[in-house]
Amino acid sequence: MTRTERAWTIASLIAAVAVLAASMVWAFGGGITTSSTASRFAISADSQRIDDSGLPGTVVDVYAMDMSGRGMMMGRTNTRMMLRSSTLSVDAGTITLHLINDGTIDHELVVLPLADGQQVGQRPVLSDGSVDESDSLGEASATNAEGEGSGITPGASGWVTLDLAPGRYELVCNIDGHYAAGMHTLLVVH
Repeated sequence: MTRTERAWTIASLIAAVAVLAASMVWAFGGGITTSSTASRFAISADSQRIDDSGLPGTVVDVYAMDMSGRGMMMGRTNTRMMLRSSTLSVDAGTITLHLINDGTIDHELVVLPLADGQQVGQRPVLSDGSVDESDSLGEASATNAEGEGSGITPGASGWVTLDLAPGRYELVCNIDGHYAAGMHTLLVVH
């Protein structure tokens, strides 16, 4: 590796760490909100994402973040993607999981129950890069809409409303390769 290539590599790593740190500070600045069911949803002025103030039940914002699609093509996704929730625990009942795509590529949110002793991030990855979601309780993958779709586009959001019983749940992005890249987080319902 030449001196110039080494300098570019170091500069790229520093920039990636700075963007990741800034994204994490921004993502953890939110909190859960409680609101009643409303028939209309507003799109926030600064992006295409839905304002969660009109969503039913207790709203948990979940942030999908990635550094760039470039990392996936280079096979280095494990440090470039994350899924983070505005809270780690919530009371049982009607819960709306609102996925906000702050990344540069499409993402989704799938809700999977965790068995006793099962840990987040330890599901077997299938040959297509996804995990088994046959026990899924629901999915947010429609851009600026509720439920299933073909993926939430960058800058947009989507949601799923569920009646969750007490337990541990793994929230995952199950687009090929994203789970293995770190797009999973825990939600405890009590």
